Amino acid sequence: MFGPDKCGSTNKVHFIIKHKNPKTGEYVEHHLKFPPSVPSDKLSHVYTAILKPSNEVVILVDGEEKKKGNILSADDFEPSLIPDKTIADPDDKKPEDWDEREKIPDPNAVKPEDWDEDAPMEIEDEEAEKPEGWLDDEPEEIDDPDASKPEDWDDDEDGEWEAPKIDNPKCEAAPGCGEWKKPMKSNPAYKGKWHAPLIENPSYKGIWKPQQIPNPAYFELEKPDFEPVAAIGIEIWTMQDGILFDNILITSDEKEAASYRETAWKPKFEVEKEKQKAEEEAAATPDVLSGIQKKVFDLLYKIADIPFLEAYKLKIFDVIEMGEKQPNLTIGILVSVVVVFLSIFYRIIFGGKKPAQQQMLQPRQQVTIKEPVKRRKMKKKMPLLLAEEMLEGILEMKRMCCNCTFWKFLSSRGLIVAYFFA
Repeated sequence: MFGPDKCGSTNKVHFIIKHKNPKTGEYVEHHLKFPPSVPSDKLSHVYTAILKPSNEVVILVDGEEKKKGNILSADDFEPSLIPDKTIADPDDKKPEDWDEREKIPDPNAVKPEDWDEDAPMEIEDEEAEKPEGWLDDEPEEIDDPDASKPEDWDDDEDGEWEAPKIDNPKCEAAPGCGEWKKPMKSNPAYKGKWHAPLIENPSYKGIWKPQQIPNPAYFELEKPDFEPVAAIGIEIWTMQDGILFDNILITSDEKEAASYRETAWKPKFEVEKEKQKAEEEAAATPDVLSGIQKKVFDLLYKIADIPFLEAYKLKIFDVIEMGEKQPNLTIGILVSVVVVFLSIFYRIIFGGKKPAQQQMLQPRQQVTIKEPVKRRKMKKKMPLLLAEEMLEGILEMKRMCCNCTFWKFLSSRGLIVAYFFA
């Protein structure tokens, strides 16, 4: 059996061979030791097993060597293809008088007369004195004076109410509170329970092992006698869909296998890798845009605080806040706020054709709006003054930049007009 196996803690590329024991006629599975792991992605991979006449086996993953071993080596396969010459006698049993103890307690040892097994490990320090300023009559904790019994407390159901405890503030400056007791120290007379010292065991015979006998399944073999491959089967157990197998090749030509790997697998792998890279970049894009969006909003708030924009400050804040609450309209709002700023700058530098008050009172019907946009409804309408100012700025920009690509982009999508007058 050959192929990847990744399930739970298992993560390896199996290589298992079955070999018929010429002595017993039994088929035995031999597993490759320390096999390579399976790539942890969702790309297509090609696994190659090469068996050489020299009994060498090589495992490749995507054409790269990951494991090399020898079929006849006990260091590379478990169990070894060649059995041990001897085995433990299954009928051999340890004698009853077999002593495996290397050391034993000295039977002639006697506990010393002055050995006190009852002496405690610690005793009070008789030389210790109570620190000056110790508050014997003060408890370490007191009832919280600020706590009060809850109004819904029922003594019959909840029991007698007790105030929670807090650390006694008087103890903070003192060395301690409450009853003072002498500290404990190690007892110099402590010896613990007496045990006889250990000596060499005169009856020690070592660790018992059953005797070895010739292995009836042992055989010698210079080259394994594997049966020919007659069929291919796929053994699979999975809880995931989308697992496919294709382009299975068995050949005696290693170069042919390498060429087939490059033509049948490599192009597919490169396409999948590029697709995965694009998906990862696309998944990361919202995070990047969110960070940029936040910085832009922070900048707009600072710009709105400029003194000469004081008359428009609150209305600009309304627009920015609406953009923060409705991310899908953020682009239109950002562009609209920028247009307002540009129109104000334009007026300051070049002046307007009409007073602002007259422009504000112009009928809104003069504005040409796409019919689908008229029928849209908004939960919250923009203040009329700000909308008129923005519209005027938009129209001014159109007169200044009627052929520019930027204006065509905005007009074709109706980002600004659709937002303020839908």
